[in-house]
Formats: sequence, structure tokens, C-alpha cells
Amino acid sequence: MPQIQPEPTTVSIDTAGVQLTGELAMTPEMKKLVVFVHGSGSSRLSPRNRYVASALNAAGLGTLLFDLLTPEEEHTDRITRHLRFDIGLLSTRVMGVVQWLLARPWEMTDAPIGLFGASTGAAAALVTAARLPDVISAVVSRGGRPDLAGDALAEVQAPTLLTVGSEDPQVLALNRAALTRMPCPRMLHIVQGATHLFEEPGTLDEVIEVTTRWLQEWLRHPHAWQVGAAPSARCP
Repeated sequence: MPQIQPEPTTVSIDTAGVQLTGELAMTPEMKKLVVFVHGSGSSRLSPRNRYVASALNAAGLGTLLFDLLTPEEEHTDRITRHLRFDIGLLSTRVMGVVQWLLARPWEMTDAPIGLFGASTGAAAALVTAARLPDVISAVVSRGGRPDLAGDALAEVQAPTLLTVGSEDPQVLALNRAALTRMPCPRMLHIVQGATHLFEEPGTLDEVIEVTTRWLQEWLRHPHAWQVGAAPSARCP
């Protein structure tokens, strides 16, 4: 049964010496939380991520969308385009946001945390999962660049879903290669007819469908997959 859509609350997150703005949509009935990590040149206002977040809310999952960069940094990055590829900086920000959430037990109520990363944000999400293995329970990448996570790929324990468009050949190849480097339960889902931004009719809805299934399955508690399940790599 669809859940009542929560009204997002604007939050200020102090982390790593900066203040980031976010939108938290979660009710006491929601027992799972998904943190969105937007991609290069984007923000918490990304229409695609907001569309996905709304669908996850309807499925009973809480969401947090937040800006990885401050307004001043975003202005600089529009000119230099270098911060969006600074995975060390971005992953530090994501880890700080997760720690901020963990310090809010009256809202979290021990809810398992998943990460939904897009483009370069997917690399930051995977690095975060590798660095916080006891906290991050699942990861989903949408048109992501997992290759930018580097050696951290071999340390990811959280079950990871990689979604890529069939008409995004370079990113698809990078995702296939990354899949072989990860020891966790993992799956590559190829959305037929989709390009990098999943702008084609129905393609983003397919991402939402597989994402919801993946998160509902794995957002239970850290390392749930280790009980009676072996890591696997699957493609459609």
C-alpha cells in the first residue's frame, strides 16, 4: 500500500568545517533511510533524484537529499569544474552527513542507511560504504562512475546495484569493470534504450523499480547478506 508522502524538512548539516543544506523526508513509520549523493554539476534540486526520492517515499523509504558543495563552492565549480571530481572531498562530505544522521537518534530510530549515488556521486557513495562498513547497508548507483572510487571498490561490503543505460557505452564499460573488483553482493542492471541521464520515456521508472526492490531487500541491517548468501555478480 502506498505510504503517505512525508513533507520534506529543510535541514542544515554541519560537517567537515562547512554547512550543507539538505531536505529530509522521513516519518516515524519509515524504518529505512536512503541518502542521495548527486552527481557532477548537480545539487539536491536535481529533478531526476527528486523524482526517484518521491517514489521511494511512496514505497515507505525515508530520504535525505543534500548539497555536496556550499553555494560559494558551487559557483567556483561552475567555472573550474574540478570540485565535482574531487572524490576525496565529496566522500568526506558524505561520511560527515551520515555521522550527522547517526547523531539524531530521535529521528533515526536505528533505521538502516542506504546510499543512492549518481554520476560522480556514486564514487563518493562507494568510498563512504567502504569506509563505514558497519553503517551503510546498501548502495545503488544510477549512471554512476564507480571506477572513480579506485581501490575502495575492493573494500565495499554493502550490497551494491549498478544501473546503467544501454546507450551509455563508455559508462557501461566502466561499470562492468568495476563490478569485477567488488567482493560484495552486486548486480549490474542495464536499462535498454537509456542514455546517461535516463531521459527516455520509462527508463527512469525502470531504475526506480529495480532500486526499490534492491533497497527493500538489503536495507535490513549491515552484513545481512552474510547470513546464508554468497556474493554474486549478475546482469540481466
